[in-house]
Amino acid sequence: MLKFTEMKLQPFLQDAIRRIGFEAPTPVQESIIPLMLAGKSAIGQAHTGTGKTHSFLIPIVERINPDADAVQAVIAAPTRELAEQIHSELLKLTEGTSIRSGLFMGGTDKQRSIDKLKTQPQVAVGTPGRLRDLVQEDALLAHTANVLVIDEADLAFDMGYIEDIDQVASRMPKDLEMYVFSATIPEKLKPFLNKYMESPEHVRIGERRPVAEGIEFPLVPVRSMDRKKKLLLVMEGLNPYLAIIFTNTRKEAEEVGEYLSSNGIKTGRIHGDLTPRERRKMMNRVRDLEFEYIVATDLASRGIDIPGVSHVINYNLPEDLEFFIHRSGRTARAGLQGTVITLYEPSDDDAIVRIEKMGVPFVHRDVKNGEWIELKERHARSTRQKTDRELDEKIRRQVRKPSKVKPGYKKKIEKQVADIRRKEKRKELRQGRRK
Repeated sequence: MLKFTEMKLQPFLQDAIRRIGFEAPTPVQESIIPLMLAGKSAIGQAHTGTGKTHSFLIPIVERINPDADAVQAVIAAPTRELAEQIHSELLKLTEGTSIRSGLFMGGTDKQRSIDKLKTQPQVAVGTPGRLRDLVQEDALLAHTANVLVIDEADLAFDMGYIEDIDQVASRMPKDLEMYVFSATIPEKLKPFLNKYMESPEHVRIGERRPVAEGIEFPLVPVRSMDRKKKLLLVMEGLNPYLAIIFTNTRKEAEEVGEYLSSNGIKTGRIHGDLTPRERRKMMNRVRDLEFEYIVATDLASRGIDIPGVSHVINYNLPEDLEFFIHRSGRTARAGLQGTVITLYEPSDDDAIVRIEKMGVPFVHRDVKNGEWIELKERHARSTRQKTDRELDEKIRRQVRKPSKVKPGYKKKIEKQVADIRRKEKRKELRQGRRK
């Protein structure tokens, strides 16, 4: 495999890559970096944790002309946290150089952003809405930039930001190079891609989302218990460094958070109802290890880098099963071990089968008195129920139905059924002992 030292990159960039600790490029970096250095638009279909951020940052930094006092590249990210992470990694690559970059996000003072743009950055990183505002007000002069990167494009689409990105792209040169990174390419995203990209290179890294090594996937039945109580029982069997509990809605996130707090468990919360200020404050508290547990929703948490997550708990299965993989990717990073626990009911069986086909190896467990116990495969119960139903049918055929219905006949038949059933069970047990 090619090493970074074998790539034709400027010495300052080689030094930065060495400082970060990179030696060999990941598959997505190996594919995307040469394309971007050659100026060929591309779609990178890769998941979180594959090294895609540096696959576009390294060639952007390599191509920046520090003497050109103009915007040369724009990077759009759907969440503030993701934009911050990208900019943070960009600063590591440009440390000690004269390359200027700017971070522009919603939820911050717009006038301050405009004032900052009296000197144009050579690389602009931001959230779609804020980038659109700054471009429309002629504060960010994007018409000079010939590179546009859209990270987590499927999430941007889900959150309704593609129109904002369209407004930015429409102000950029006709020979615009566009680089789109996305775990999936939704059908409804394709018209936008076709508008700006002519015959782009399509790089797919892992058709099936790779399940990280070192993750265990316990499947825990809720049974007839209240789901919040079951969650509490599961938590009694854990000792996490940091655990994220995923819910499907903001309302559930609040309810679960309140329930855990009322049971003496200090819990952080990350969902869409938080204001930008509350969100930043919460993330600082999370990074300061103030919590062992965080309750989060999928869209609000995607793009947030939370280090040290030892456990992920699926309070319920996500409606879009692809998010199961995104959730799981929160743990077992950097070669560490992780556990992804899923609470489930029989109605989830079809979804679980589909997740198993994605390569997730579930193990069947439950918690009893704060201790984990192994369970039979979840199909074992349905097989047993089927056998019991077959036995009942056999028994009922043996019960002679009266030609004339008399009062109390149902009770008599049920008694006959029960008697024959006991005999059949004893017969089965005797046969089992002989084996």
